Amino acid sequence: MRYAVRMPPFALRLIPTYAAVVVLLLLARPTALGFAVGTVLVVIGAAIRIWSAGHLVKTERLATTGPYAYLRHPLYLGTLLIVLGFAIIAGGVASAVLLPALLLWFFVYYYPYKNRIESARLERLFGDDFAAYQAAVPALFPSRWPRAASPGSDAACRWSAELFHANHEAATLLGLCVGLCALALRPFLPI
Repeated sequence: MRYAVRMPPFALRLIPTYAAVVVLLLLARPTALGFAVGTVLVVIGAAIRIWSAGHLVKTERLATTGPYAYLRHPLYLGTLLIVLGFAIIAGGVASAVLLPALLLWFFVYYYPYKNRIESARLERLFGDDFAAYQAAVPALFPSRWPRAASPGSDAACRWSAELFHANHEAATLLGLCVGLCALALRPFLPI
């Protein structure tokens, strides 16, 4: 079965994100070392997001397998690593200004807000199962060993390309590739 890369619709709430991307590109002064280190973080973050999206069935099943056995919010961790990677790649003023600002925004506003909203939704949907999962599995920083029950023989609990595509992660990967290419070409652009 073929899947088209579906881009998410333009949303006004994403204007600050688009503006930050433009500012990042304008301020970027990538170095070879920064590009190498940042790209490793971007790739690790993307791998975590790919792994997570292939286990996530929104509102139908409490995800406790794959990365969800180690932490409750692997998509957020993947995104955080990607953002850190891009900030390191950008180097110079972009890293010195954007990196602390992004970390402050993420840990003070974004993550607490999303965690509160998502936890309330999951508690409504899954009740005691979610409460037990929440008590056993750390939120953002993974445990060394899986802490959630994950029956390995159940085919519904294995990574699925269909879920990966249904969760629109192909568009995320395309965006990451475009971003890496833009930053790789930045030294040659007259801006």
